[in-house]
Amino acid sequence: MKTKSLFLSFLFSISAVFHLFAQQLEDKVYKDHIQSVRLFPAGETFDASIDAPVIPLRSEKPLVLLFDDLAFDPELYTAKLIHCDADWQKSQLKDNDFSPTFNEFNIQDYEYSVNTRIPYIHYRFELPRVTKSGNYIIKVYRQRDESDVILTKRFMIYEETFRVGASIVPPSQTAARNTSQQINVVVNYSAGEVTNPDGQIKVLIRQNQRWDNAKFLAKPTFMNESSKVLRYESFDGGNTFDAGNEFRFVDLRFIRANGVNIANMRVEPDVIFADGNINKPRPETAYSQYLDLNGQYIIETKDRPGGNPEIESEYMLMTFRLAIAEDSDPVYLLGSLTNWGKAPEAKMEWDPKMSVYTTSLLVKQGWYDYQYAYLRNGAFDTKPFEGSYFETENEYEVLVYFRNLGSRYDQLVGYIYLHPNRRRL
Repeated sequence: MKTKSLFLSFLFSISAVFHLFAQQLEDKVYKDHIQSVRLFPAGETFDASIDAPVIPLRSEKPLVLLFDDLAFDPELYTAKLIHCDADWQKSQLKDNDFSPTFNEFNIQDYEYSVNTRIPYIHYRFELPRVTKSGNYIIKVYRQRDESDVILTKRFMIYEETFRVGASIVPPSQTAARNTSQQINVVVNYSAGEVTNPDGQIKVLIRQNQRWDNAKFLAKPTFMNESSKVLRYESFDGGNTFDAGNEFRFVDLRFIRANGVNIANMRVEPDVIFADGNINKPRPETAYSQYLDLNGQYIIETKDRPGGNPEIESEYMLMTFRLAIAEDSDPVYLLGSLTNWGKAPEAKMEWDPKMSVYTTSLLVKQGWYDYQYAYLRNGAFDTKPFEGSYFETENEYEVLVYFRNLGSRYDQLVGYIYLHPNRRRL
């Protein structure tokens, strides 16, 4: 009996380890004191931080990881890279297959915040180069203890092996033409040794850097083996996305004045409170074009011109409010600020006194995009609150993966970024 108990205990512990590891292969912040996590290609422009974390294999620009620790003293944080297959499961590659150096890196570049009410330490880390393309996770943990994870973040490294073309067209389904956008894709695989295109090639499309509604294109609608061309022009909606609407936003760059869409700002000695305007659904209103960040956010302060916003911006408690009747379906706040609904604060609570749904987030000064959505059958539905219009400006990425015969990993052999009619701040 004792042996059986020990065996069961061993099985449970192994199961817990695998469960923990599985949780780490996604974008996630595991500690409340870690804030403003961003991963992007290094750039000189002010909006570089909202670019997708995707670079060529031989890029001269590294990826940069930024995050804040709400603490008085620095910690020893360590980063490690994990290579993943196209479906974000750990690949069969060993560390030395893709990393030319020992795969453990201390994060030593940090700065203290300057005269902020909530003190924090700002960390910066340039990701090391790798030798293989594909999907990756950067895992950051404390005191060199891999079980004490503070954050994980996805990124992609691609080779320009296959030629990829893509375009946004009205959907094939007539009923969705006014509300959806279809992404047609063409892949020329003549540069690869492809014997089974259906089994060796995977195509993924994502909208506005979201993973929750990304689409794998199962099979091409047209295949020409002589010219080695695949076309994905689905007639069943397999490559069609709800176009949605331009994102709502709040301007939190000021603390001594109310920014755009801010109803009230209260500056206390130890903390700052901000209340957004009470929002209402807008599904029936006419489409209105304006600049947005396609769901992302930028750290910036107007209170200290010429300074470094990464260490001089204040943190504040921002409250979002939505005026609708109480509903049995849960209401969520979507955008990069809530990791597209995965952060605990993304779920809004009903306030019977004000008859609004509300949630409060600790955010750094800047400009934040967001939308509202119902969670129904495991998927977010923004249309009841935001409407959906074919004219909406969105960003799309097409990623093409290839598994060579006998290979132990999925190469990312093609990447294209679509931004027609780009209207970004």
